[in-house]
Amino acid sequence: MRHWIEAARVRTLPLSVSGIIVGSMYALAYPTDNILTPTEVFNWQLFGFAILTTLGLQILSNFANDYGDGIKGTDNEDRVGPKRAIQSGVISPQAMKRAMIITSVLTFISAVLLIYFAFGKDHILYSVIFLILGILAIASAIRYTVGNTAYGYHGYGDLFVFVFFGLVSTLGVNFLYSQQVDFELCLPAIAIGFLSVGVLNLNNMRDEESDRKSGKNTIVVKIGGANAKKYHFFLVISAMVLMIVFALLNNFQIDQYIFLVAYFPLTSHLITVYKNKNPKLLDPELKKLAISTFILSILLSLCLIFFLSDIVVNNV
Repeated sequence: MRHWIEAARVRTLPLSVSGIIVGSMYALAYPTDNILTPTEVFNWQLFGFAILTTLGLQILSNFANDYGDGIKGTDNEDRVGPKRAIQSGVISPQAMKRAMIITSVLTFISAVLLIYFAFGKDHILYSVIFLILGILAIASAIRYTVGNTAYGYHGYGDLFVFVFFGLVSTLGVNFLYSQQVDFELCLPAIAIGFLSVGVLNLNNMRDEESDRKSGKNTIVVKIGGANAKKYHFFLVISAMVLMIVFALLNNFQIDQYIFLVAYFPLTSHLITVYKNKNPKLLDPELKKLAISTFILSILLSLCLIFFLSDIVVNNV
């Protein structure tokens, strides 16, 4: 069981639900015009299955990454990070493949239930669209490193993470509640997407040498370590700026800027990355950035719930 927990890469899981939390709490704070109270727009069953579906996708992606890199030999003695399950031999490729199938099925079931609780028997078109999105997300999680045409080996992993764990996670879950797109929510959605890509970029910076030898052409391999640092600064700093712009557009009061507390570990992280000359030392930064993003999403959500919505205050 310990080996399976390690293979699931628990430290990545809080990051994966950050968009779900922000998108859900935004729906609670800003009910649609035709809904009078937050309790009529917010659905705990929907929230629960959104969390389960996202966790399923993240765990599936981690299993698939372990499997794909393991059988291709990308995870080898040159790799800087912690040994993976297949690489170390504690889990066989056959067992990991079965785990991927089981996780895919459970995630699909969770996605179907999520869609049902969002739309019921109404809005068939919406249901079909989200069902297709769910299937694409599952397929994309697997195809990241699995197969001869794995897109993670051609530098497209960043795009997958940005789309599914940023835009789809935040905007998608909000649409499930409200059946509308709020374009102001695009700002935190993009920010969370950038920070999620930042975690992947750190992972790829750490593994640059071994990935290059194995033919895994990540963005870092393509642009080099020095440019990867600049790319990383762009991702994190842009995310921080976008969150502030979102606050300004929503007329945050001074006490609503509590989410800036998360900027302290983010700034510390950027300083560490800037000074880093040894890829091995970047590994702890993955957890720091993932947890900082999660804390940022929690603090922003608290602002949305307790400060922004007059409707919430009037109905407590």
